[in-house]
Amino acid sequence: MDAGGPSPKRRRSASPGADEDGGCADYISALPDVLLGEIISLLPTKDGARTRILASRWRDLWLSAPLNLDCRELTAGRYEVRSDVVSRILSSHGGPGRRLYVNTHIHRIPADTVEACLRSTALDNLEELDFINYRSEQPQRALIFRFSPTLRVANIGGCNLSDVNFHELNLHFPLLKLLGLLNVTISECSLHSLIAGCPALECLLIDMCVGFRRIQINSPTIRCMAARVTQCGIPVMTDLPQLEQLVIEKAPCLVRLLFHRGTVLQVSVLAAPKLETLGFVSNKYGSGEFSRFTIGSTVILVSPVVSQLHFHVQKKKYPSPDLCIGLILLLSYLIKGLSVDTLITVVYTVKILALEMHNLSLDTVIELMRCFPCLERLYIESVQSRPGNLWRRKHRNLMKCFDTSLKTLVLQPYQGKRSQINFLTFFVLNAKVLESVTLGIKTRNNNEKFLAEQRTKLQLENRVSRDAQFHFRTRCCVGSSYDIEHIRDLDLTDPFAHTS
Repeated sequence: MDAGGPSPKRRRSASPGADEDGGCADYISALPDVLLGEIISLLPTKDGARTRILASRWRDLWLSAPLNLDCRELTAGRYEVRSDVVSRILSSHGGPGRRLYVNTHIHRIPADTVEACLRSTALDNLEELDFINYRSEQPQRALIFRFSPTLRVANIGGCNLSDVNFHELNLHFPLLKLLGLLNVTISECSLHSLIAGCPALECLLIDMCVGFRRIQINSPTIRCMAARVTQCGIPVMTDLPQLEQLVIEKAPCLVRLLFHRGTVLQVSVLAAPKLETLGFVSNKYGSGEFSRFTIGSTVILVSPVVSQLHFHVQKKKYPSPDLCIGLILLLSYLIKGLSVDTLITVVYTVKILALEMHNLSLDTVIELMRCFPCLERLYIESVQSRPGNLWRRKHRNLMKCFDTSLKTLVLQPYQGKRSQINFLTFFVLNAKVLESVTLGIKTRNNNEKFLAEQRTKLQLENRVSRDAQFHFRTRCCVGSSYDIEHIRDLDLTDPFAHTS
C-alpha cells in the first residue's frame, strides 16, 4: 500500500454527495442547480412542490425552477380548482414559466384566477400553453399573446378568434414548434397569418375548427399535420364556414398527413417529397359529398356510401320507379367508393396508409398499392365485406409479377366471412416480405375453435413469407384521432399503431 495515498475507505467517502458514514451516494443532489431545476419542472405540479421536503439542498430549488402549473392537479374534489392554492404558487414562485394548463371546459375555475395566471410574472417566458377556455373573455384572449416570443408548444381550444386580425397585430411566434387549435373560430385570413407567423412550426392540429373553408400550407419546417372536421362522421352544427379544402403547396419536410375517420375534404399535395404516412382515407360516412386526394399527378376519388335507398326500406316507404332508376344509376357510379381515378405517376415515399372502407375491396387495395408501391404498413377498418373478393382468375396476371414491400397488415373488424378470407389469402399467398398480420375479432370469437378454423381457412401453413406472424386481438387494433390527447401525440412515428 502506498503510504502517502488515501485509504480506500476515505476514497469512498470522498465520492460526490456520499454520506459520511459510508452510505449510498446521493449523486442527484450533487448535480448543478440549473439541471435539478430542469428535472423538477418535468414533474407534475404537486410532485415538484414536494421536492422541497427531500433535504435542505432541495428546499429552494422548486421556487427557482421553471414553473409547471397544471390546474388539473390543484382541485378540491373532482372539478373545483382551488384558486387560493393557485394564488399562493404564483405569489411565491420566482419563475420563469415552463408550462400552464387551464381547461375551464372540464374544471370550474373563476375568470379572475385565469386572468391572474396569464398576468403573473411567475409565468414570464412561458414555453408551453394548454388553454381550453370556452368562455373566452376578451382580456384573456389578449393576454395569451403576450407569450408569443417564447412559446414552443401551444394548444388553444374553445376560443373565438374571429375578430382577431393576426396580420394587423403582426404577431410572431418565432420558437413555436407545436400548434393545436381545438374548436376555435377563426377567419381564413387570420389562420394563414397565424401559420405564417410560426417560422419554426413542425406540427399543426386543426380539430373541429370553423370560420374558414380552405387551408394552404407553405412551410419549410412542418413535419406533421392533422385535421378533423367531424365528430363520429357528424359535421359540426354551425352556420359558419367549415374546412373543405386543404392545399399542401410546398412542404419539403412534411412526413405525416392525418385525417379523422369520415373526413370529407378536397386535398391537394403539390410538393411534399418526404410524405410517408397518409390516412385515414375514408368513404364510410358522407352526405352526398366527395373527397378527392391529389398527390402530384395521382388522383384518388373517395365517394360516400349511398344511404337514400336504405332510408326508404327502413321506413317501409317504397320509392317511385323513376327514383329507383336514378338510385340504381347513382349506385352503380358510387359503388366503387374509393378508387384511383388517375394514375400518371406513382408515389414512392408513402410507407404507411390507413383506410376506412365501407366495403372491403381487394381491387381497391390493389389499385392503391400500385399508387404507393413502397407501402410497408396498411391499416384497414371496414364495416362490411363486398361479396367475392375473388382473385385467383381475375388477378392471375398480376400474381406473376406481384412484388410488394408490405410488411404489416391490420384489419378490423374480422368475422371470418368468406370475402374477408379471400381478401387476406391474397396476401398470405403472395406477399413475400410480410412480417405481421393483426386481425381484430369480437370477444365471443376469442376461442380455440374459431381461431383454429380461421388459421385453416386462411391457409397459414402455405404462407409465402415463412416469417410472417398472425395475431388475433379482441381490443382495438387501429389507432385514430381519438387517441390523440395532445398535439405532442402527432409526432408518433406510426400514429395508427394501437399500443394499448
